[in-house]
Amino acid sequence: MAATKNIRYLAAPKLGATRKKYCRFKKSGIKYIDYKNPEFLLKFVNEQGKILPRRLTGNSLKFQRKVAQAVKRSRQLALMPYVADLLK
Repeated sequence: MAATKNIRYLAAPKLGATRKKYCRFKKSGIKYIDYKNPEFLLKFVNEQGKILPRRLTGNSLKFQRKVAQAVKRSRQLALMPYVADLLK
């Protein structure tokens, strides 16, 4: 009976440790996302060149649409690749 009191887990369960997501554009006051700045747009693209979803980036819906449009325009002008093996 004494052995059952010492229950140990591999990882301690985290309760209430989630951070509040925020839109970096609203916080910084950015109104325009420049498609001619591929270094900035690489933050919103994964290693294969896919656009990251809102749930990962924390962008609001309005700015996620603007980011997607800017990435697509940058790809069209060959500033960013459509597909890459290791982009970052």
